[in-house]
Amino acid sequence: MSESFLLGVILALAGGFLDAYTYVARGGVFANAETGNIVLMGLKLADGDFKSALHYLIPIAAFACGVLASELVKKEFKTGAILHWRQITVALEIVVLTAISFVESTDSNNIYTNALVAFAASLQVQSFRVISGVSLTTTMCTGNLRSATENFFSALSNKDKNALKKSAKYFTVIGFFIAGAIIGALVTRALDIKAALVAAGILALPFALMFIDFEKKRNNTAEEKK
Repeated sequence: MSESFLLGVILALAGGFLDAYTYVARGGVFANAETGNIVLMGLKLADGDFKSALHYLIPIAAFACGVLASELVKKEFKTGAILHWRQITVALEIVVLTAISFVESTDSNNIYTNALVAFAASLQVQSFRVISGVSLTTTMCTGNLRSATENFFSALSNKDKNALKKSAKYFTVIGFFIAGAIIGALVTRALDIKAALVAAGILALPFALMFIDFEKKRNNTAEEKK
């Protein structure tokens, strides 16, 4: 279940929602990917504006910390009997998003709330790297678009049905990301900063779905013991 296509599209929906949320309610930025922040930090450093450069370093560092946190959770809880380790990272995302929904949107606050969203996004990126047999991301679309187009070309030129299926999976995930962005924009305009609670609610679905795997494992273990 943790690598199922159903789980992947729900995560992509949440990813698009979060990008819309930070853009509409948290200062017009996209917090899920750090390429823009790295470029802007470089521009500020080139201008000698080190104080502003530090502001961009905060979400970049938060994203890196999210990757480290995900790997630490995986190492410590991979063989856990109560929760799947990916459930723990999703739970961390939910806690972070719930917390920021109570933080007022100001220029100074948004630096840190967007960093927390970057942290949450990196937890998701690192924890869910393979969905339904293909490598993809659920919080950004550039790599997915490249892979979708590459596989589509392969399907046309080589009559490769498997490549066509992969391309369809990538394009579907992109479609759900777009749907998440649309829903995120509408909900954030209605609820403002509290819209983060809706994103947390969306992530509660994958958290709950992953219990299916554990129920099966418990049943299998019980049968083996018999």
